[in-house]
Amino acid sequence: MKQNVTISLDRQTLRKAKIIAAKQGTSISGLLAEQIEVLVGEAEAYEHAERQALALLEQGFHMGGAFIWAA
Repeated sequence: MKQNVTISLDRQTLRKAKIIAAKQGTSISGLLAEQIEVLVGEAEAYEHAERQALALLEQGFHMGGAFIWAA
């Protein structure tokens, strides 16, 4: 389900955004929705990679070699 969001932009930014959206064959709303979805996707991918990296660090790595116990 989609929900509307209202934003305020200065006129110059709005004018430039309209031009960018027109060049991409979309609306300002479509342009913003796509960019927000990309941002959210990147944040989720980063969080997933971070969890994987932390899990690997907790597991530890075997770097080869052997343990030598000194008596």
